[in-house]
Amino acid sequence: MRLLVVEGEKNLNKTITERLTKVGYTVDSCFDGEDAIYYIENTRYDGIILDVMMPKINGFEVLRIIRERK
Repeated sequence: MRLLVVEGEKNLNKTITERLTKVGYTVDSCFDGEDAIYYIENTRYDGIILDVMMPKINGFEVLRIIRERK
């Protein structure tokens, strides 16, 4: 199962990514909404863990953009 972790706080992002990887998930991660949109448009994910308060584009806006494009 491939997951995307989008979390602006780098330490928390690292912790989530490491723990998910340790239990067997394939995980990509990024730190802001702009990068999240790029990842989502170019890779197929089974699930996305999306923070709300992020730099550049917030999580609500990322979700709105994803829904409009798919």
